[in-house]
Amino acid sequence: MIEKNIYENYSIGFAEDYKVKTEAYCFIFNNNRELFLTDDNKIPLFNQNKLNEFDLEFILFIGTLFDKEVIVANTNNGKDFHTLFDLYEISHDDYQIASKAVLIRDWYKTHKFCGSCGTKTILDEKDMMLLCPNCGQMHYPRISPAIIVAISNDGSLLMAKHSYHKTSNYSLIAGFVEPGESIEEAVHREVSEEVGIKIKNLHYQRSQSWPFPNSLMFGFTADYDNGEIEVDGEEIINAKWFKPEEIEIPSSDISISSWLIQNFIETNDG
Repeated sequence: MIEKNIYENYSIGFAEDYKVKTEAYCFIFNNNRELFLTDDNKIPLFNQNKLNEFDLEFILFIGTLFDKEVIVANTNNGKDFHTLFDLYEISHDDYQIASKAVLIRDWYKTHKFCGSCGTKTILDEKDMMLLCPNCGQMHYPRISPAIIVAISNDGSLLMAKHSYHKTSNYSLIAGFVEPGESIEEAVHREVSEEVGIKIKNLHYQRSQSWPFPNSLMFGFTADYDNGEIEVDGEEIINAKWFKPEEIEIPSSDISISSWLIQNFIETNDG
């Protein structure tokens, strides 16, 4: 999990129909949300002439990185494109900026027209927001808050097997925040719905941007309070308690789930 501040070397900016002045870091995505990388697996530094070689749907300026312009663009499927998971293993720093770029790409690509009245939107002069000139509807980049929680019980960690996971691995309880509820209420509801128990001593730990597709994950720890594990058999196939030595460590540390699991193991080691 990346703990570096995204603004250490990056600053926000925005402009559409952009023309690169000298060289820019170019985050060029295809329609599968995959990112173009150079032959040596780097984010390309292109001038405008090089960009013109691509069949680009749009070019959007999104700020500066190491005092160079940063643009995000979209094109049709092509070669030399990589998933964000691939990029994380190549470069954590590049992944961090790319995860922001892809969210902006998604928003700009899907809000060209107002969802309320159908009018073509325009980019606001002050905020990174697409404004409807007809009805005034404001369309900001979409972020979906979600929770994930590591639940302890006498040195054991509760983990569940989800029906939609392609692997057989067990993972932590997680879910999206519903309208009208707080982050904390979402944790208690998800735990009750997915495994049927009650928890106590809920503590926020840290958050993480998770661009798959557009979540902001809030990580918590909690203690078991009461109840018996009951799963629905549809979304959750099974759930049980694991001692530290029984836990299968995730192969990648890309997610906050990995951090919470490792934190539990270190806290309960010995």
